[in-house]
Amino acid sequence: MSEYTYEVTDVAASPGQTPSQTVGPFFHYALPYDAGPRVAGPDRPLAFRLSGRVVDGEGDGVPDALVEIWQADEQGRFVTEPGVYAEVAGAGFRGFGRCATDPDGWFELRTVKPGCVPTVEGRQQAPHIAMSVFARGMLRRVVTRVYFDDEADANAADPLLASVDEERRATLVATGTDDGYRFDVHLQGDDETVFLDVGAR
Repeated sequence: MSEYTYEVTDVAASPGQTPSQTVGPFFHYALPYDAGPRVAGPDRPLAFRLSGRVVDGEGDGVPDALVEIWQADEQGRFVTEPGVYAEVAGAGFRGFGRCATDPDGWFELRTVKPGCVPTVEGRQQAPHIAMSVFARGMLRRVVTRVYFDDEADANAADPLLASVDEERRATLVATGTDDGYRFDVHLQGDDETVFLDVGAR
């Protein structure tokens, strides 16, 4: 193989780092899949509907957002085997869900209430679901948690909830409905949901 020696001249200096770009809306079309909203199988005891709206600072539904959840099962155990994209059969559970919002900003997932999970320090956390939201105009996803309004004692002892200003804790709590729970995500505005700092991952 021949080797070539050459000299580059008159190269302009780099202006610096390339700025971050907003996400989407490609993710709303490329990432959803048919089985995504079904975290628990049709025969799973105590499975329920977790629904809500993703809204902007004006209170309008975001029509092309994407919601992801990750959670433990009823005993506080996380799913470790692969298969998060497979349809959940029978009484199965896969611990991961993904749902695109509809034209009015609504999402709906079928899941179960997770059991308590300890922190690294061994403190007990209240039942909760981790949620990520992707939407156009944002530099990266936002991450929050979904707690439950019928777990008052556990919520009062939860270390993360305790670290949130009392007047804002309600933005992390889903309210009971006839067939499950409702949890709205406010991306901006007076009722903005509390989002967690998880770095740039």
